[in-house]
Amino acid sequence: MLKRVLLATMTLVATFVTSAAFAFTDVDVNKADQAALDGIKGLGPVKSKAILNERKKHGEFKDWADFESRVKGIGDKSAAKLSEAGLTVNGKARAVAASASASAAASAPAAAKPAAPAAPASSSAASKPAPASISASKPATSK
Repeated sequence: MLKRVLLATMTLVATFVTSAAFAFTDVDVNKADQAALDGIKGLGPVKSKAILNERKKHGEFKDWADFESRVKGIGDKSAAKLSEAGLTVNGKARAVAASASASAAASAPAAAKPAAPAAPASSSAASKPAPASISASKPATSK
């Protein structure tokens, strides 16, 4: 009886350690089986199956862009979340800098437009004479 309890306890501990290991290790989408993919937060059995089917039909994923284009339902946002959760493509996490620079480049023209009209307005203000309230604050000189 004691052996059975001890064996059951050891099995539970081994299961916990194994599942914890999946949560803290990177999972390569090109090498993972369905259980490993299901261990990634944000991937369920349906999406894991779709990834495995796509990989079986058309071969390994070359990079994150290839992965996003080939698996239906995986876009920029979900790919970023999956990468943060530990999913890799060919051992590489999704590049955060690439998406950040793309969004910065997209917002840069919008930021530049308001700055351009502001510059001429400030230069024309410098050429105008000072308002009366400023010139009135100067002491008048008497003869």
